[in-house]
Amino acid sequence: MRTVGVEEELLLVDPETGEPKALSAAVLARAAQDEADEGLFEKELYGQMLEFATHPQTDMAELGAEIVRCRREAAEHAGGIGCAVAALATSPLPVSPSINMNRRYQWMAEQYGIATREQLVCGCHVHVSVESDEEAVAVVDRVRPWLPVLVALSANSPFWQGRDSGYESYRSRVWGRWPSAGPTELFGSPERYHRRVADMVATGVILDEAMVYFDARLSERYPTVELRVPDVCLHADTAQLIATLARGLVETAAREWRAGREPVDHSVSLLRLAAWQAARSGLASELLHPRTMRRMPAESVVRDLLDHVGDALVGTDDLDGADQAVTGLLERGNGARVQQELMERTGSLRDVVLECVRHTQGELQP
Repeated sequence: MRTVGVEEELLLVDPETGEPKALSAAVLARAAQDEADEGLFEKELYGQMLEFATHPQTDMAELGAEIVRCRREAAEHAGGIGCAVAALATSPLPVSPSINMNRRYQWMAEQYGIATREQLVCGCHVHVSVESDEEAVAVVDRVRPWLPVLVALSANSPFWQGRDSGYESYRSRVWGRWPSAGPTELFGSPERYHRRVADMVATGVILDEAMVYFDARLSERYPTVELRVPDVCLHADTAQLIATLARGLVETAAREWRAGREPVDHSVSLLRLAAWQAARSGLASELLHPRTMRRMPAESVVRDLLDHVGDALVGTDDLDGADQAVTGLLERGNGARVQQELMERTGSLRDVVLECVRHTQGELQP
């Protein structure tokens, strides 16, 4: 059974005002004193962010429990220095990001200018194990049209710098400013994939292979395919669902490859439109269907995703749980909808942030 690991980026905020706080160094120093949390949390580009990574898991319930535990540990360490954590993909309140300066981040700030200074966004990256580079590239080629559906499900960033962005996942639009980010053309073989990456690094526009920000890529550190499109999810159960669907997509793609089925040859132009539509409307209206690239109600597209990966989920005994989770998410809405409803009810972005802190820590039921 394929293993799955999740990396989540969390926002550090003031527990009274909801404003982002550049205190990651202090949180990491406090966490380092706890042997149980050694190596759990990592520094990110900005001082207002904190990242953690789960262990590889085969059981989705155990993965979900670890995500909950990691969030609670992050909240405890943040609380120890007077701040809180929020699983928000962008800050609803205005913020001037503080870059954690080292040689790498300094290079990025100089190379990309304002695009670097405006990249305070929090994502969820899902690593799914693969058996070889051949299988990994076959998977990357075949999951491409389905990735915007994961954006819609995870969308959790409707506000930007104190204003309604008009998008359910504005994070994904900001992330797209990196020159190497976004969907890819078909590669067809590991040789072509690695040659493309090497050519990109050779341009000097990006620093190294780690800065190849494809929507789905081969991990440079692990024998995994990494799906990088989701927003960090407001609720841990949504993150578990995203990880479950990601494994289903990888397994389904690998089976199609082994059966000799060719990937759908949608152009990058169409994939970019599908990603934009998912970011714009999330689950609220319509998405571009991965097979036809024509508009359909979001619920129908999500159900078709579940059907697409159904055999793989049966094989891991995840289908019933995923179906229930999808039904619940469609009924209550994604994180963007929760934030929008909070804003409508309270009229205060501060209250939105503080309520989302409680959701993040599991104090409020999704």
